[in-house]
Amino acid sequence: MLLAAATRAAADDQMKLGEFIPANPAQPAPDVTFTNMNGAPLHFTDFKGKPVVVNLWATWCQPCLREMPSLERLQSKLEGKLTVAAISEDRGGAKIVEPFLGENHIQTVKVFLDPKSEVGHAFKTRGLPTSIVIDAKGNVVGEIEGPTEWDGPKMMSVLRPLLGGLATLQNAAR
Repeated sequence: MLLAAATRAAADDQMKLGEFIPANPAQPAPDVTFTNMNGAPLHFTDFKGKPVVVNLWATWCQPCLREMPSLERLQSKLEGKLTVAAISEDRGGAKIVEPFLGENHIQTVKVFLDPKSEVGHAFKTRGLPTSIVIDAKGNVVGEIEGPTEWDGPKMMSVLRPLLGGLATLQNAAR
């Protein structure tokens, strides 16, 4: 990941699955390419101006599947204020992911493809799901290894500073 070596070592000792680990200091997101469902290339710089929750997942990953509904609810609540970019690492690409999305009613999360796991390698992830939080300036502010309840109070408190404060979240929750 992009954490400084000492910070990463300390975080590894304390890391719990599903817990947010802040980056210290925040660093620019890596310049790595992934694609939309039609194969058009994208970079994290394409999302600048809005915070992004990058979720690395796969259709075969059971914890990923359990987490997906909370990502869907988060994107629905914060549409226009935050982007949930769910990047599938399924080797079969769109032919595997598209049926999954339909069967599981995933409609608001923005789904992208990375069948060669280049994004995961760039972030030095250790497993799936892993989520990386990027601020509106394109800096990585933290990560979560393992599933979490994205629309729950704990994660909303993590996201609040990136969204312009409590009023934004209170309005989004209505």
